[in-house]
Amino acid sequence: MNESYEVLLKSLAIFISGTIISFLAAKFINVVLSRIASRTKSETDDYIVETLTKTIRPIGITISVYIATNLLNINQSFNELISVILKLILIIIIIRFTNKISLKLLIRWSNRINDSSLSAMIRSLSPMLRAFIWSLGSLFYLQNIGVQMAAIWALLSAGGIGAGLALKEPVQEFFEYITILLDKPFQNGEFINIDNIWATVERVGVRSTRLRSINGEIIVMSNSALTNGTIANYAEMDYRRLVHKIGVIYDTSIDKMKIVPSIIEEIIGSTKDAIFDRCHFTDFANFSLDFEFVYYIPTNDYIRAMKAQELINLEIMRRFEEENIEFAYPTQTLYLQNSIKE
Repeated sequence: MNESYEVLLKSLAIFISGTIISFLAAKFINVVLSRIASRTKSETDDYIVETLTKTIRPIGITISVYIATNLLNINQSFNELISVILKLILIIIIIRFTNKISLKLLIRWSNRINDSSLSAMIRSLSPMLRAFIWSLGSLFYLQNIGVQMAAIWALLSAGGIGAGLALKEPVQEFFEYITILLDKPFQNGEFINIDNIWATVERVGVRSTRLRSINGEIIVMSNSALTNGTIANYAEMDYRRLVHKIGVIYDTSIDKMKIVPSIIEEIIGSTKDAIFDRCHFTDFANFSLDFEFVYYIPTNDYIRAMKAQELINLEIMRRFEEENIEFAYPTQTLYLQNSIKE
């Protein structure tokens, strides 16, 4: 009986001393590492020190319980059960610590990137990183408690094949999402055209992208449809090139024809947000003498470009009216000849 009390006291002493040592070790490590972390401006190392300090105490207590329980040696089955439970608690503590540090470093890395879309992509990987760490820790725990891993690996392989086939399209869309974020064919808020759809990008999602068309409705397109299509991104356009044709009637005199290019050059040159390029008499069309003129709008704003174009068109109409230059319109002239037999 005295022997049992002695073992119980030793076990209790080990548990108490182990708990005290854990708290003292956590305090000592916190003081030492905090001094080192205070020399840097980053808050990440302070977070790591704080998380490590909070993790040391439960790990030390768990190990103390494990040693104290083994010293009691009640029976083999009880010891094995306690060992399995304590190992589970220990692996959960370590996994949570690893997750916290990994996610903190991931977020810090994403915040240091100037590209907002790439930063958002990196932060979106946090659930995947968390799941990977939990899966790795679970496999390590199962192997540590003596579970035959061959059967588990075979089950995971079969399940992985089935999941791969079932999740083929979602996985493909996810990688297309990564492609969009890395390749950057467009970003949120930019105006694009794809497959005759004119729209502004509102949000790039993991599986699909939301577009707001010029008519106002929401268009949802899969990421694969976007990456496989031909995208015209007008946000990247520094200059908008506009090419127009106008026709005047065939009765227009040569003197009037000569002054048309200078009139158009003068109008475009005096218009805000417009840069003249050229204007030439190009075609003898079926019912008109055609001029082609080209100018640039130094903006990617579609509304500003249309306003400049409108001002130019109205001013051309006004000047042509002043100069008595008539615009051509589809006409057909019939010449009739009477034949009189004598």
